[in-house]
Amino acid sequence: MNPKLLIVDDDEEIRTQMKWALANDYEIVLAGDRAGAVEAFADAANRPLVVLLDLGLPPHPADPEEGLAALGELTALESLTKVIVITGQGEKGIGLRAIAGGAYDFMAKPVEMEELKILLKRVFHVALLEREIRQIQQAERPDAFEGMLGTSPVMRSMFDTIRKVATTDAPVLLLGESGTGKEMAAQAIHQCSPRKKGPFVAINCSAIPETLLESELFGHEKGSFTGAHVQRKGRFETAIGGTLFLDEVGEIPLPIQVKLLRFLQEQCIERVGGRQPIPIDARILTATNADLKKGLADGTFREDLFYRLAVVKIALPPLRERDDDIRLLAQFFLHRFSEKAGKAGLVFDPEAMRALSRNPWPGNVRQLENCIRRAVIMADGKRVTVRDLELPPATPVAAGATLKEAREHLEKEMVQNALRKHKGKIAAAAVELGVGRPTLYDLMEKLGIERE
Repeated sequence: MNPKLLIVDDDEEIRTQMKWALANDYEIVLAGDRAGAVEAFADAANRPLVVLLDLGLPPHPADPEEGLAALGELTALESLTKVIVITGQGEKGIGLRAIAGGAYDFMAKPVEMEELKILLKRVFHVALLEREIRQIQQAERPDAFEGMLGTSPVMRSMFDTIRKVATTDAPVLLLGESGTGKEMAAQAIHQCSPRKKGPFVAINCSAIPETLLESELFGHEKGSFTGAHVQRKGRFETAIGGTLFLDEVGEIPLPIQVKLLRFLQEQCIERVGGRQPIPIDARILTATNADLKKGLADGTFREDLFYRLAVVKIALPPLRERDDDIRLLAQFFLHRFSEKAGKAGLVFDPEAMRALSRNPWPGNVRQLENCIRRAVIMADGKRVTVRDLELPPATPVAAGATLKEAREHLEKEMVQNALRKHKGKIAAAAVELGVGRPTLYDLMEKLGIERE
């Protein structure tokens, strides 16, 4: 079925013309006054997604007040409905007043039909995404995959793979750039598995000093080293009956790789300073944003361990390859953060949504999430603007450039700007871009950017 569009205009001839022009794409509902418009919203389960509203309505068609009153009633009945108001020429102030009152956009008379069709297509897309998100929330489930949202083909394929591997105890290696959601994917595997009632224990192997990592993973016996005043269980023992997730597994030093390999072969460990094998019933999931094949070549990662860990490999796509999901995720984060900030009802203005769609997002979903969180804080009124998002302005690219080339152009400019701003300091630039340092190094190498 076509989505429902309500056209509110006191001129019957204009209503008829618009109906004939738009009937192939939308289910058209007509109303000639405020009462008729409100009546079209009587069925809560079948309300129009989008409304075209002429502000000049009876009994005073020369005055916009009746149309503005209709706008207020419609948005009060259904906050997700997108209202496009139609104003007279030279009445930009009235259009802006309507937007402040909850309208999504405005157009001046006479309406250009081709321009209207383009606007309607974009507005319906946003409205459908918002309705889908609300349906997810009303079903009282965050998402089938622990908060991961995605309708793009590459994400649906990944979700299918997760469902399949979750039912087994096979080790899984999650691959992807920083910010793509590798830990979320690991949690999804755990939650869909027979071990879901057991613990999910996560550790970032790159965040713990090498001298402490072995004890953190395997535990230690009392007196095994200076400061070991008591016996202490490690993450392996904590994860018994559940799942142990080792993030940034490529950072594990070679001596500890040997102990990890032994666990995968024998399902037992020894604490630091201990001699007694301890059987461990836990599933191992690992992740990395580094190129482990490079580690295999230079001898910093054991080949036999790699093949033990990578029985199943799942690659998480970067956000720039998920065009269909950027809007969905942006709307989801906007709803979440605006509710928490006491700014319910915030929407993106059209230019802000275009800026979100064209940004390359080197920091992936994590960067997008932080961008929306900041924008909600900065937003005034009911709309999030490009200025609130603090995204870089669009820059010209070579004529005839492909979409991939255009994105790489913008990605390179963002990385260079961040490095310039922080005087070449990798850690600070990585924080601004929302990526880890290894990812930033990889981006610099891919984009041909040399360290200053």
